[in-house]
Amino acid sequence: MPYEFTAEGLALQEEVKKFMDEYIYPNEEEYYRQYHAGADHSYPPILDDLKAEARKRGLWNLFLPHLREGDPGTKLSNLDYAPISEQLGKVPFSSEVLNCAAPDTGNMEILNLYATDRIRQEWLKPLLNGDIRSAFAMTEPAVASSDATNISLQITRDGDEYVLNGRKWFTSGIMADRCKVMIVMGKTDPTAARHRQQSMIAVPKDTPGVTVERSLTVFGNEDRGGHGQVLFENARVTADHLLGEEGGGFAISQARLGPGRIHHCMRTIGVAERALKYMVERALQREAFGSVLAQKGVIQNWIAESRIEIDMAREYVLRCAHLMDTIGNREAATEISGIKVAIPNMALRVIDRAIQVHGAMGVTQDTHLPLMWVHARTLRFADGPDEVHKMTIARREIKKYDPNFRMIAG
Repeated sequence: MPYEFTAEGLALQEEVKKFMDEYIYPNEEEYYRQYHAGADHSYPPILDDLKAEARKRGLWNLFLPHLREGDPGTKLSNLDYAPISEQLGKVPFSSEVLNCAAPDTGNMEILNLYATDRIRQEWLKPLLNGDIRSAFAMTEPAVASSDATNISLQITRDGDEYVLNGRKWFTSGIMADRCKVMIVMGKTDPTAARHRQQSMIAVPKDTPGVTVERSLTVFGNEDRGGHGQVLFENARVTADHLLGEEGGGFAISQARLGPGRIHHCMRTIGVAERALKYMVERALQREAFGSVLAQKGVIQNWIAESRIEIDMAREYVLRCAHLMDTIGNREAATEISGIKVAIPNMALRVIDRAIQVHGAMGVTQDTHLPLMWVHARTLRFADGPDEVHKMTIARREIKKYDPNFRMIAG
């Protein structure tokens, strides 16, 4: 299916590339110096300078196609934003500089579409302005949360309030000082139909009864912003914090994950591109057994395979973005699941080759490759594990031939 970027999209793609070259790459070392000089989850001051420049250039909230009149940012389709997301993926903090970082992106989308006017004013506005950060609380330690119908946190109506009780973990971003609000998914009616039991609700981080118990490391690394474990003990918010209607949480979660998966996948393609760059540069510099590594047949094979796999992956994601824009997220569900499986696995292969070319140096802090690998490997769980997406794809494929087919668990 053919697709075409708009003139505005192409112009912004070039502006983002220029911004990366002029501001992000030259300040990358300074960002990490400032971050490591502070405590875990600290906020490097250089981010404020970079954000001011990005906003001045109109490179702000580019991910949100449903911006309302007067909101800061530029409306772009999923297709037009996808190559921008790829560029931002090459440097982990660059998405935040353009106010396009997860989990804020998905949270802003939900607040924009489903929050009451008061809650949008209180929480969406400062998020759109980049004044605060947010967190998303869905996964739970006690259940297999890849099936969202398993979640057990209780959201109980009590007069004009909702009361939350339960425990979440991998609440991304909750450890950051600038995180002020989270979106929480829980059960409002355990007796309803399986996909109508869940609801989503906005919960300020400082709500009495909310306790951030600990930050979870990822392969031993402490991600900035963290993946916190959060306890809710009779935490109360007013009823207007509910997002959408009671029982609409599962549907909202699926709508949220569609664009989020596009963003994750395109950022990951950017990571793979940078890993390939490192691989080639190292192969041209390092000598072994009488010649540079770039002369070795096996290294040339790795470089060629990486180039092919990255380009194939990019086309897959762009096609998916085009389908989301033209026929909708629901109709593009197979492709959305497909890219979520294909792209992290592709990136892991490319990064692994780059590590191998670097030798022992490739597993040290002297390159970005170890953290690249960690983040790509983590994506095979985030937004649903590979196995769940493959099951979904297989089910849809089988039903093309047998519409009455019913999947049996196991």
